Amino acid sequence: MSRPFAGVRILDFTRYLAGPYGTYQLALLGADVVKIESHEGDDTRGQLADPVWAERKMAPSFLAVNGNKRSITLDLRRPEAVEIVNPRLIYCAVSGFGQTGPERTTAAFDGKLQAMSGIMSITGEPAHGPTRAGFAICDTIGGLTAALAVASALFQRTHTGRGQLVDVAMLDASLAFLPGPVSEYTVAGIPPRQLGNGSVSRKPTASRFRARDGYIVLAALTEKQFASLMRTLGRADALADPRFKDWPARTANEPALREIIENALATDTPKGWEARLTAADVPCGSIWRLDEIVHHPQLEHRDVLQTIDSRYGPMRLVGAGFRLAHGSPGLDREPPTLGEHTDEVLREAGYGTDEIERLRRGGVI
Repeated sequence: MSRPFAGVRILDFTRYLAGPYGTYQLALLGADVVKIESHEGDDTRGQLADPVWAERKMAPSFLAVNGNKRSITLDLRRPEAVEIVNPRLIYCAVSGFGQTGPERTTAAFDGKLQAMSGIMSITGEPAHGPTRAGFAICDTIGGLTAALAVASALFQRTHTGRGQLVDVAMLDASLAFLPGPVSEYTVAGIPPRQLGNGSVSRKPTASRFRARDGYIVLAALTEKQFASLMRTLGRADALADPRFKDWPARTANEPALREIIENALATDTPKGWEARLTAADVPCGSIWRLDEIVHHPQLEHRDVLQTIDSRYGPMRLVGAGFRLAHGSPGLDREPPTLGEHTDEVLREAGYGTDEIERLRRGGVI
């Protein structure tokens, strides 16, 4: 079964993370994504998290979002190069603030957008000040939004026959992922604040708690779950305590309730409690490190991390976050070396061998 975007070609001029992440999602879904790079290549090719991979111009941050793509190098300052990549009918621009508005020319990267979008103002503990997320969340949100926007434009073209400009602003996209906190302020006038490890539900049994040798996150949000939590912790007596008779009372007496819960949790490890509470239908989770979760049998079963053969040996990379009954997204091609497919793509575009060599001698490719 062919994938949803089989037969669609995408010219990818993007760099860093937001744009490449978006085109990666479409590549996983079968689109032929041709990455257009300068002679120096995408800046992320040389990121120094690992010097060996950086020297290869294949840094992990590049590999993470460029599988299933082909790469050609072009000097877009040359008229001949512009002729090669004459724009297609649907053109997607991903930027910090979009193509219109007073900030349209302002440079933006993930850190600026985390700060400006309000994300940092509601993240972390109040005592520690605004806190940046542990990954490039605004870049990722921008890329995911771009993939959805391009898919929307492609579908619309099937019944209008018209292409269009797709204008993705990462600030807009970040706000679109914050509907709850934004509407609390715009509708009810509730000022956003840092909740630390608490839940947006504000319920005191939906937070991070200390257990023996670590932490566990509880998400007991219903009366049934609260009762099951107390019984499993061996504190069924708390169910008759007037301080905890309902959610308003539990919230008002959160310090006392937390003390009861953490004293009980101190008798076992987070994973021990996770097993016991899960068996009792209490939503919870121990804190997994990335180097642990990538080996979880659930992810193995869902084939989220896919292994492909590469010139450097087997390579395990993250694929898409969903499956289809027919034509699921998948990773088939290793991320390209710089300019690896230049000749191949130009031949497909109708260029002959002599013409390709002329372009190479002239520094166009």
